[in-house]
Amino acid sequence: MSRAGDTDDDVKQRSGWLIPIAVFIVTAGLSVIFLLYYLVPAPTSFIEEHAAPTSRTDPVALTINGSKFSIPANYIMFARARQGGVLKEVQLFTAFPDFNGYSDWHASSFSGNAADSPVIFVLLREEQFRISEAERLQRIYMTYVTDPAGKPGPFGLTQYVFRDDSGYHGEDLFVGQQNGKPIVLRCVRFSPQVPSPSCLRDSRATGGVAVSYRFKRANLGRWREITQGVDKLVASFRVK
Repeated sequence: MSRAGDTDDDVKQRSGWLIPIAVFIVTAGLSVIFLLYYLVPAPTSFIEEHAAPTSRTDPVALTINGSKFSIPANYIMFARARQGGVLKEVQLFTAFPDFNGYSDWHASSFSGNAADSPVIFVLLREEQFRISEAERLQRIYMTYVTDPAGKPGPFGLTQYVFRDDSGYHGEDLFVGQQNGKPIVLRCVRFSPQVPSPSCLRDSRATGGVAVSYRFKRANLGRWREITQGVDKLVASFRVK
């Protein structure tokens, strides 16, 4: 009887240890899964695609949000996008005043980052928020400026200064007019940390496609030429 009692006690003691051990193993496994899911970078984080310009000019057929484009290969920055097809976005570059694409002859201009570089970077993407440039100006940017009245700025623009406590601190806002509609430009200020700042414009194209482009702030005086050139260039890529 004593042996049987001892055996029963041993089984009960072991059973009492098995449950905490099982709970510990399950908890540890879930913790490892959690850490792997949230902390380990995705594969695309390890291999980031770099710009791979080409001087080829054969047309690339692609579709963004149902809108069809035919874009010469030398305007497309990344090799993957030159495969064409259905894309969420495509990054382009061009250089004014001629608004040509990349060429081996002007390779140094496209690869450089001079403060007065003529290169313009253009992004065509699916439009997520159907908001016009005028609406973006009033509903977003104007709520973060120090003086909504603004002041006369250079090159026929109205200048606004963003508050230091806003997400746009370190930038200036410039607004011009073209065909009765505002042209809204956010420009990073010159500083020792940013000796080659850029200006950015977000706008809309027809067919649910948004257009963003940026150029060097040193070329702000040519904003009309740049605006008209980019609009005309994007329109020329669209398949009618």
